[in-house]
Amino acid sequence: MVTAVRPLGPRTLADRAALAARAEPELRRVLAEGEAGRVLLLVPDPHARFAAVELGARFVLDEVLSAGYGLCSYVFAWDPHRDVPASVPDGPLARYVTGFGDVRMLPDLATVTRLPDRTVAVVCDVEWPGGGAVAAAPRTALTAALAALERHGLVPSAGIEHEVTFTDAAGTPLTGQPVDYAVGGTEPVRALTRELAGVLDAAGLEVESARAECHPGQFESVLRHRDPLAACDDAMLQQLLVREAAARHGVRASYLAAQDTGLGSSCHVHLSLSTMDGSRAGMEAFLAGVLRDAAALTAVWAPTWNSYVRLRTAPFSPRVLRWGTDDRTAAVRLAGRDGARRLEFRFAGADAQPHLVVAALLAAGLAGIDDGLSPPPEGEVTGELAATPWRALELLRHGRLAGLLGEEVAAQQEALLAAEIDAGLAAVTDWQRSRGALRS
Repeated sequence: MVTAVRPLGPRTLADRAALAARAEPELRRVLAEGEAGRVLLLVPDPHARFAAVELGARFVLDEVLSAGYGLCSYVFAWDPHRDVPASVPDGPLARYVTGFGDVRMLPDLATVTRLPDRTVAVVCDVEWPGGGAVAAAPRTALTAALAALERHGLVPSAGIEHEVTFTDAAGTPLTGQPVDYAVGGTEPVRALTRELAGVLDAAGLEVESARAECHPGQFESVLRHRDPLAACDDAMLQQLLVREAAARHGVRASYLAAQDTGLGSSCHVHLSLSTMDGSRAGMEAFLAGVLRDAAALTAVWAPTWNSYVRLRTAPFSPRVLRWGTDDRTAAVRLAGRDGARRLEFRFAGADAQPHLVVAALLAAGLAGIDDGLSPPPEGEVTGELAATPWRALELLRHGRLAGLLGEEVAAQQEALLAAEIDAGLAAVTDWQRSRGALRS
């Protein structure tokens, strides 16, 4: 069974395309000889999940590899319930929901991944029927940010750390106490995590480390660093496989930003920059650019109502903007040694869309390079992320995201956050009931 190679470290867009071209003959052979019976086409949506279509191997071989396949355009404007927020039809995203027509999924063969049951997964780019880019697609936004960096002679490498909480059907964590770096105490999930290790290895996702984390039921599986498109695609593929393995054990895999008050789960992003010849590049101006725009981009790091519980209450999810050397209490941590220095951006929660998170980091960092910024002294506070979704929405409307990632991404994030606020205000929760009982 075929699985695409995931080269470590930085890789240009041209190198990715060349690898995809080299992978096509092997994939065609696998499909023709029946080693794979089904192909799962995957497109990242704005909610850190895949829109998917499963197709027969022969049909993919005969038509889809050369012509693509249709996907309804509203995928890039829908809310978590797959409804269209009220503001979308009258704004820059109107074309996504007018007639609910198709965009074309174009398989990126650099992403081919072996799944169980003779299935192959392929992550796709998307384009309009006339050939134009689908600007609101998270993968499009990331590709555009990478292309802009390459025009400056820079190529990034990224590593993404996702934390997940394993719970029973009622939402109770499977371990009753913190399990940071623990072996003892993790027995309730040992069978699951051992199966998961085998599944991820079989998929070729190159796990660097896996361990119990600092909150009840919380675990972290870290993939090795790679080009940002691969890092984000593979982080989402890992989530897909984690959820499927958990379901086989009757367990829920939760990527809430805050499983409970003070219990944060994150999407930490490690980034380094190289020049086109492979030499390490300095990141001082890049760091300064990210710190300048981090607050304005809060909605990208914190897209849900629950995100703000993490930002307000979780001690290792710092809202205050400063950087520090090997300091996990800082919003940006300078990590690594000698020639392997990297920046760890600790803004985003586990519920954030990874392609948009990394695209926003790259665009903000590049703006810092363009403007010749210098970073503040280590430890100096330069501001803070928005503490509420209302404040994040207000900052979105100032237009900085549109300048960095385009009007359609900005309109998408504004519509989705406004819909999230409305949904939160319309919900009756256990907290409201218990609070109300105190007034009786």
